[in-house]
Amino acid sequence: MQQSSTRSNPAALLPILLFLILYLGNGIYFEYIHPVEGQMGFYVVSVVLAFSIALIAAFLQNRSRSFDEKIRTCARGIGDENIVIMLFIFLMAGAFSGIASSAGGASSTANLMLNIIPGKGVVPGLFLTACLISMAMGTSVGTISVLCPIACAVAEAGGLSRNLLVGVIIGGAMFGDNLSFISDTTIAATKTQGVEMKDKFRVNFRIAMPAALVTLAILIVYAAVSPASDIGPFDYQLLLALPYFIVLVLSLLGLNVFPVLLIGILLFLVSGMYAGTLTYASALSSMGNGISGMFETMIVTILVASIASLMRENGGFEAILSLIRRKAGSRRGGMSGIAFLTAFMDVATANNTVAIVIAAPIAKSISEEYGIDPRKTASLLDTCSCIAQGIIPYGAQLLIAAGIAGVTSVSLIPFLIYPFVLAVFVVLSILREN
Repeated sequence: MQQSSTRSNPAALLPILLFLILYLGNGIYFEYIHPVEGQMGFYVVSVVLAFSIALIAAFLQNRSRSFDEKIRTCARGIGDENIVIMLFIFLMAGAFSGIASSAGGASSTANLMLNIIPGKGVVPGLFLTACLISMAMGTSVGTISVLCPIACAVAEAGGLSRNLLVGVIIGGAMFGDNLSFISDTTIAATKTQGVEMKDKFRVNFRIAMPAALVTLAILIVYAAVSPASDIGPFDYQLLLALPYFIVLVLSLLGLNVFPVLLIGILLFLVSGMYAGTLTYASALSSMGNGISGMFETMIVTILVASIASLMRENGGFEAILSLIRRKAGSRRGGMSGIAFLTAFMDVATANNTVAIVIAAPIAKSISEEYGIDPRKTASLLDTCSCIAQGIIPYGAQLLIAAGIAGVTSVSLIPFLIYPFVLAVFVVLSILREN
């Protein structure tokens, strides 16, 4: 097996450990042990501050390399194609969410849906919608940006749990991100392992679809035993709801997320001004405010890319590979190692595509050494990165959803049914191996 030229150095992983202590540790302390009056515990320590301190720690490591060399390492990480694409999606998603909300599109669409969908079918219905849209768009971030405003408006109008509906949207978004042929994670997982997308899809489908069906069954049971909500009739303007439906149709047709969001922005601009809910000035202001709301997420993405690059350069990722080699004594052990490695990389980088790109060479080596089907390896890379990305409170998906919903990302975790169910099915698929 090909060995990496980078020496194993477990100490290189200390920056991410420091971040977890600062952010999660302080968040738990101020939320549950020593609450601060009038402030949510996980907002006491900014995620940007925690990652900034972790980045400083990463810079202080490896004294043999100059500061300028470390800056160039960070620049290469930030300049990665997937990072740049994600940053642009954040900008477009912020503008779309801002103008859609200001125009009244989200509330009109939600009220229209509530008038059509029976009250008890809203929760499973939103999950199915998110699954389909994410499959078509190939991006969980784009799906969350489109559907979360609707989920929030539905929750408010129908007296339902906002956290539950947003959690359902996140779960459906991760389902599509995991399986879509145009998803960056699918492309990264298949290309790095040398397999066809359709072959990886078949293997992946046997894990993701049962998990989705179990999640849907849970939501149906929840809806059936919950008290009926008074969800109608509600007033809406079809003109303001139409842009959302056009965006959804374009997504289902497989149009790239960028033109989808751009068309959505233009449609809301025209319909809002025609309906009188927007003026030229308020439209510009709302888009600017929406973009501003994404700044923290964009800064986190840049910081994480920098930290990951330094950790990889310093031998942190090679340390993980060495550990897997020592622990994995069979094909099942090798698959478990790939699953753990990918999930850990996602926890460390907070980006499922970047996690796959980083973990893929190591996973390929493990796959070859232990005779693991490369289609299975590609499936594990994609699925495990999506599981971790759909759960971590500082990932783009939860941060964007929490920002739109006006809640903390940690408060959404108990309602992320699909990612946890999917994790169970991944474990079962590994246990079935000899």
